[in-house]
Amino acid sequence: MGRVICEQTITIDGCAAGLNQSEDRPFGDDGGDGCGNRLHAWMFDRPEENREELEQLGAAGAFIMGRNMFGPVRGEWDGRWKGWWGDDPPFHAPVYVLTHHPRQPQPMDGGTTFHFITDGIASALAQARDAAGDEDVLIQGGATTVNEYLGAGLVDELRLHIVPYTMGAGVRIFDGVPPLDLEQTRSRASSLVTHMTYRVIG
Repeated sequence: MGRVICEQTITIDGCAAGLNQSEDRPFGDDGGDGCGNRLHAWMFDRPEENREELEQLGAAGAFIMGRNMFGPVRGEWDGRWKGWWGDDPPFHAPVYVLTHHPRQPQPMDGGTTFHFITDGIASALAQARDAAGDEDVLIQGGATTVNEYLGAGLVDELRLHIVPYTMGAGVRIFDGVPPLDLEQTRSRASSLVTHMTYRVIG
């Protein structure tokens, strides 16, 4: 069985997204254009410098995300919204989306299928583990979902990509999470971000 890994890009004040998210501004008031270009510049402006970390983002047998990461749609599904990533999302594996509203699985190009899970984080993780087999399960966010899994003691490894600016307000990692013991296993700085990896002890 693989590991359960949480992965998140955050500002140095812990924000993974700003307030006032919308379809046009997936990261809300993020200190930039609302599209995450400032928060995720390390991915798009310096891919060679961060190649190892970018490869890790896709190295999982299954993925979990919250509904807020899947999109800004609220309430019952209308079937139109299929995620932020277009017809060929970058996951190429099953993705389990936490939601309170049932929806049929959404197959996409490239091997990604979004499954919509209404019975909680433990169920989503069990299904993701079954799908992943011996590979890792990667919880990609948003921060609220990461916090739920950390608070429930279901995470083996936490990877944070810390960018050098503050957002001031937004959705923060560790909000509402009981105290954790973390063992730092890796740290690497590049020009736009510092990559930190922690083993979650308890």
